[in-house]
Amino acid sequence: MFDDVLEANRTYAKTFALQGLPAPAARGLAVLTCIDSRIEPLAMLGLQPGDAKILRNAGARVSTDVLRSLILATNLLNVDRICVVQHTDCAMTKATEEALQADLGGRHGTDAGGWNFRTIADQEAAVADDIALIRDCDLISAAVEVAGFVYDVDTGLLRPL
Repeated sequence: MFDDVLEANRTYAKTFALQGLPAPAARGLAVLTCIDSRIEPLAMLGLQPGDAKILRNAGARVSTDVLRSLILATNLLNVDRICVVQHTDCAMTKATEEALQADLGGRHGTDAGGWNFRTIADQEAAVADDIALIRDCDLISAAVEVAGFVYDVDTGLLRPL
């Protein structure tokens, strides 16, 4: 089932050149963005491997696990700037929690009502709320800069919020 993945990895390993790359973020940046395949976090920001810590989840939402990773990145891995980057045409903006719970529960013959998929009714408000979660975290220094953006999947441009 994963033969294609393993073959691609063997090809990649033949020219692997990241050995010895230090773990800290060379440019002091962490980026939270969506899992959408149209987003290339390093290329979109002019970064190279080792420059930043990249976190991805559906909708680019700050969850407990994202906060855990940001706490560690800011305290142990040289991160002093955090970008929250949502994007245009995001599937998480196209459904309500209730509709998604009903759809996914129906597909699997179960009740998905206990799941919070963090759908997005208002992107600007969602980014502002998520930035507030980061800034309110006692284990992330107030000196860490936090900013929000929306990435346009049609133009490649970031819009600061």
